[in-house]
Amino acid sequence: MENPADQTADCEGLLCPLPVLRARKILLSMGVGQVLEIRTTDPMARIDLPHFCGQAGHEYLGLAEVGGVLIHRIRRGFHA
Repeated sequence: MENPADQTADCEGLLCPLPVLRARKILLSMGVGQVLEIRTTDPMARIDLPHFCGQAGHEYLGLAEVGGVLIHRIRRGFHA
């Protein structure tokens, strides 16, 4: 993956919508342009996190899968 994230959220074992809710809360505390990395195991996060970003004005940077863990990256937008 690209540069290190500014913050990381471990949401492994949590089912959606909990990873989205946790991401939303953390992103509210971050500065515009900062990057959040979210580690999930729920396959629905592949759909829910990009959808959340589109609705909330954040940039979904993509995901990587490492050993069954989905690692999502989100850049904080101007609106939360």
